[in-house]
This record gives sequence, structure tokens and C-alpha cells, in this order.
Amino acid sequence: MSYFIDRRLNDRHKSEVNRQRFLDRYRTHIKRSVEEAVNKRSITDMERGEKVSIPARDISEPVFQHGPGGKRTVVSPGNKEFVEGDRLRRPGGGGGGGAGEGSASNQGEGMDEFAFSLTREEFLDFVFDGLELPHLERKALLDLEEVRPVRAGIAREGVPARINIVRSMREAQARRIAMRAPIKRALREATEALEAEERKDPVLRNPARIAELKAEIERLEKRLDAVPFIDTYDLRYNNLINQPQPSNKAVMFCVMDVSGSMTQSHKDIAKRFFLLLYLFLERNYEKVELVFVRHHTAAKEVDEEEFFYSRETGGTIVSSALTLVDEIIRDRYPAHQWNLYVAQASDGDNWDDDSTTCRELLVKSLMPRLQYFTYVEITPHAHQALWEEYESVQAEFPQRFAMRQIVEAGDIYPVFRELFRRRAEH
Repeated sequence: MSYFIDRRLNDRHKSEVNRQRFLDRYRTHIKRSVEEAVNKRSITDMERGEKVSIPARDISEPVFQHGPGGKRTVVSPGNKEFVEGDRLRRPGGGGGGGAGEGSASNQGEGMDEFAFSLTREEFLDFVFDGLELPHLERKALLDLEEVRPVRAGIAREGVPARINIVRSMREAQARRIAMRAPIKRALREATEALEAEERKDPVLRNPARIAELKAEIERLEKRLDAVPFIDTYDLRYNNLINQPQPSNKAVMFCVMDVSGSMTQSHKDIAKRFFLLLYLFLERNYEKVELVFVRHHTAAKEVDEEEFFYSRETGGTIVSSALTLVDEIIRDRYPAHQWNLYVAQASDGDNWDDDSTTCRELLVKSLMPRLQYFTYVEITPHAHQALWEEYESVQAEFPQRFAMRQIVEAGDIYPVFRELFRRRAEH
């Protein structure tokens, strides 16, 4: 078996392979630091890298040393306290040579933390580790644009990157055998004839015939040497064809309440939740589209810039947003072709009797077509009618409807991970 070792160095002469091993080994410590960093960050710096620390005691490694072995007699110059046979006590930890951890102390011992920086890509890998879109399904063949190249036998033409070495060498060997066989047969016959002529009595030998046979043998040997080891005719290539694939396209509807009851703090929390969702989908799913919907008394589909930074406000009618989502699905995203997801954030405050309308919209129209619906309620207070109506929806669709409460910014990341954690396949 052959082993290939990549010894290329990165920009700072550190092995990238060793860095990945280090990240894998201390994944638990790094994830804990990443979770703390996510909770402390503002919206503007959510996706930058991070500097994390690991206690030095957790990066220690076992060290093997050769022991002295046997019995030793040691003479210590200047010894006035001990005689032969005395047992010496091990020295204590107050040598003062250890590096201190935190503030200075009179104990002379401590432990430094090992600090290093995560790149943006590494940081986001840890942020979204173990997350996925629940219940993502393969839909029908949507169009011929989504294809996957698959092996389809061997071709005589192709690009050098797809050359099939084994088949090419096999074809070359077959060609050499076919081309050299008649030449070798003629060469063998000429050699036998020359030997027979040379075995004759000198009186009976025919010098002209011998010269002719030697010339023929030389010609045949040159023809054998002229047969190429491999020719362009021998080259074979792995043939690839584009095979249509079932579409796993998905669309995520981000629905945010921007009514007057949503304070600036509530809106900031909602924006941070949706920004996490946006980064997660952008990073992990190429075929996921995003639809942004803001609502107060009326709902409106907006672009990313307006969704995160507009200051529009008003009353609260949650059903307007669900109605708009339903209309967009009917017009642009048929359920048999798309995986449909909705993430809604609100403070739970809603217009009188509108919460019942929301429940009816979800149960009768939206939930039968959706893969997953998540609702986060941003409030430190008691739940209102909207939460109660949504609880009845969750009871009817327990696998595809999830709802959680967020009280403060520190709850965003744990709630997000709980909503989108990877489910075990059944």
C-alpha cells in the first residue's frame, strides 16, 4: 500500500494538516468559546474570525523518558543533612518558576492559557456544526439544469485529466502484440534459415543467400524497434455524461414583526437571529432561496437590505404576513417542486382575534405544504394569545412545527441550535 504525505507549508510555515488535527482534538473547548463569542457579538461583526483560549492544562501531552534503572550511588557535594539510607521528601510546588494564571499570588505556581485565532471559515464551521434544514426532501425532476456528471464507460476522445491509464496501457499492449506478431514470426523464420544455411558444408554454402538473410533479419529487427510503446490510437478516456438529478431546491421565508410593540432591543434580537439563519443557509446550501417579509398591520416582501435596516413601524396584524407567504408560495414556489421553510420572529403581541386567523391559515393552508415552521417569541413576559394558538398548531404537527422563547441576546444561539439541530434518521 502506498502512502502520500502532504508536507507543503502554509504562509507562516505551519502545517495545515496539524492545525486541523489540533482543531479536532480540542473541539469541545473551541465550541464552548465560539458559543460565548456568538452571544457577545453585535450584528455587524457576526461573521468575522475569533480568538479563543484553551487552559494550558488541557493541552498537555504524555512524555516518555528513560528512567535511571537499577541502583545508583550519588555523591552530593556540600551535603551536611543526610546520610546513607535516608529517604528524601519530594520538593513542593512553591518553586516560583511556574507562570501565573490571572493575578499574581504568593504561591508561585499557576497555568497560562493557550490562545490562538480562528479564521472566518473555521469560526463559522464551529458555529454551524451539527445543524441542518430538517426534513429536506428530494423533489421531482424540476428541470434539466440540475445534473450530475456520472461515469458512462470509456471513450476514445477526451481531456488529459480523464485519461484511463489502465485501459490505455491495455490497448497499447494489445496493439503491440498484434503489430509485432507477424514481424517476430518472419524474424524467427529468417533466423532459422540463416542458421540452417550456416550449418551447411562450406562448399555448399551460398554466400549471397547468407547476406540476404542477414539483411532481412536486420530489417525485421528495425521494424520491431519501430513499433511504439504507446500511441495516440491507444489512449482511452473516462466518459462522463450529465445525468438529471432530483431537485432539492428549498426556499426559506424570513418573517419579522416590526410593529410598534417590538422595542429596539426586540428588533435587534430578531435581526441577530435572522442573520445567523442567513449565514447558515448561505454557507451550507447552494440551492436555498431567501424571501424576506416584514409586517406590522400590513405585510411586504422586501430585499435583504431593507429587511435588516429599515425603521418602518406600525400596529400588529400577524396574519397579513402569513397570507403574503401563502400567496408567494402559490405564485412562485409550488410544493411539489420546492422544500418550503418559514422562520417567524415576533414579540407575541397581536391584534384582537387575529391569532385565531393565524392558526387557521397555518393548519388549513400552510402546514400541509411546509417542511418546517419555526416560531421564536422575543419577550420576557407571559405568553399571549398568539403563542396559545400556535401551541395547538404544534400539537397537530409536532414534527414540523417548532416554537421557542427568547428573553435576552444570550438565548439566541442556543435556541437557534435547538431549532436546526441535525435530526437522527429513522
